[in-house]
Amino acid sequence: MTAHSINRRRFERFTVQPEYTSAAVRIHPDDTQFGLEGHISDISEGGICFDIDQPVQPGQTISMKIDLPEHSGDIGPGRAVFVTGNVVWCEVDDAGASQAAMVITRFDRAGDKQRMIKALMTPRFKRAA
Repeated sequence: MTAHSINRRRFERFTVQPEYTSAAVRIHPDDTQFGLEGHISDISEGGICFDIDQPVQPGQTISMKIDLPEHSGDIGPGRAVFVTGNVVWCEVDDAGASQAAMVITRFDRAGDKQRMIKALMTPRFKRAA
């Protein structure tokens, strides 16, 4: 087994269709609102890869509001999940779009972790390779 084929992830990743699961980001400690908009490209219990309208710096602490897709087991306004974590990396392409990844350090509300795990088990999310 080569170093490239070793999976060091603790949690299984799930992909979503592009622009299917929206997210809003708040940068700590300055932002008091979720002012940055983005979309999740893959997600796990321990981290998230996302596209965002403005670059975020590796090492920054951010909070994210994740809008779970309809029919993921919850109805109404309770579909959102709130997490806080640290940016691991951020890449900006020539057109100025940014893709970044964060490691989740905490789920911000009671029930958010269970709500997200339940949603990941629905057909809306596909296991990543």
